[in-house]
Amino acid sequence: MPPNVDYLSSVAKQAEQLRVVGNNYFKKERFGASIDAYTEAIALCPDVPVYWTNRALCHLKRNDWTRVEEDSLQAMKLDNNLVKAHYLLGLSLVQRQEFAKGILELKKALDLDRGSHPKGQMVEEIWQELAKAKYLEWEHSYTKRSWELQCLKEACEYALKEKHFLEVPHMEGFVEDNTAHLEQLEALGRVFDKVAENDMPTEVPDYLCCRITLDIFCDPVITPSGLTYEKTVIINHLEKVGMFDPVTRDPLDPSQLIPNLAIKQAVEAFLDKHGWAYKDILTKSF
Repeated sequence: MPPNVDYLSSVAKQAEQLRVVGNNYFKKERFGASIDAYTEAIALCPDVPVYWTNRALCHLKRNDWTRVEEDSLQAMKLDNNLVKAHYLLGLSLVQRQEFAKGILELKKALDLDRGSHPKGQMVEEIWQELAKAKYLEWEHSYTKRSWELQCLKEACEYALKEKHFLEVPHMEGFVEDNTAHLEQLEALGRVFDKVAENDMPTEVPDYLCCRITLDIFCDPVITPSGLTYEKTVIINHLEKVGMFDPVTRDPLDPSQLIPNLAIKQAVEAFLDKHGWAYKDILTKSF
């Protein structure tokens, strides 16, 4: 016979009590005891995704990334729109340098959190980790790319020197003119400098940065006056300072804020081309 309603209710209540116990242990940084409590809760109610993500977070605190990934995947099987599950899975994938997969999961977590929490409760944290992952991906590819370019440049320089040696007459009393050869080497250097140009840090264009924080946009929104701000920053201003545009001083309500998709796409294009810019994001918040 299937279990009755009272029994199921009792089991669910017991599992919730274990979750509370696990949370209390977690606050005291007793992660092993917290894991035990969540494990018991999972044994009673394995179809509750928060038990899996809570345990995954404990594994993260112990740097057990394999188990972080396992528990996050299990939570996603139960609820594929769980922000924390995608976030923790993304962190575990980045940790083992699977940057492309990790970045996709972090982007998914960011998009989900923006949709479910307009004020962005976890947006900044996820955005920081996404920026870190993108920067690490860029740094990894930049190191490889720089080494390959340097090897190619040296091979080209050697080939030019060999060509010059073969073309110059080797006769007694002949005065060698290196002008053409040096010009070729300089031209070669300019070509490789141009190739490496996108990897050289410069200034981020002003139109890609929030007027209040001067940081590069994550979630830009435009006001009726035509000015663009970082969403969490302008909402924070409206709630704590006043219901007006900080630049024009015109009355402004959160409902009037509209996503600036053009600027968002421009930011993404700039960051895709200039991965070094993610480093600035890592030390700033909005």
